[in-house]
Amino acid sequence: MKARGFVVHSSTSSAEEVGLVGDGKCAEGHFGYLVNEYGWKVRRLVENADEMRKAAQVQAEAFHVPLALFNDLFFDFFQAEVLSGLVYKLRNSPPNRYACLVAEPTTNASDSQKQVVGVVDVTVLRDKSVLQYLPAAEVEEYLYVSGIAVLKSFRRQKIATLLLKACDVLSVLWGFEYLALRAYEDDFGARKLYTNAGYRVVSGDPQWMTTWIGRKRRVLMIKRSNLHTFNQAT
Repeated sequence: MKARGFVVHSSTSSAEEVGLVGDGKCAEGHFGYLVNEYGWKVRRLVENADEMRKAAQVQAEAFHVPLALFNDLFFDFFQAEVLSGLVYKLRNSPPNRYACLVAEPTTNASDSQKQVVGVVDVTVLRDKSVLQYLPAAEVEEYLYVSGIAVLKSFRRQKIATLLLKACDVLSVLWGFEYLALRAYEDDFGARKLYTNAGYRVVSGDPQWMTTWIGRKRRVLMIKRSNLHTFNQAT
């Protein structure tokens, strides 16, 4: 592997099948697969209307809070809002600063028939509230993992685990040593998933945010990627 702009060759469990370059594309200009395991594979989202709608639907179904009245209408509005946000990020972010990763079955299918079953967003950030927990002299930015979602009928099939592993591969490709994410303090299932992926809790939301604003308390979790191991090996 090489970080930031060099060709990457690896096993089928990371950056498989093709030589990936730093922006996540293979030599032919198409998006290659970052990981391929458990019957699923993960790549960067292709910026076309159909695939963006599929990705937005996955995230909307995962994060929409059902309402007793007019639920379908509100869901349509919510999905449109998610799609609008995705389009904005894709159009206004450099390709090495933001990526939407999607998971799909390993079965061969035409582009129009590919089913997006999982999604995660990865963004380069430099938030001081996170940087304070990283080595100050060495780290100015990190990868922030958010919006991880899996279709309900495909959960408990290692898709979320594979999405997190793809984020690890992307961190090496882009040359970032640390990844961060936030999880609700009482969401023990999600926290176990992140802990198994190597993330550790370093802090939580201030008490006033939960007491005065009434928001559920979140914890900040950080992971060191394999970049430092790769740098030592090379």
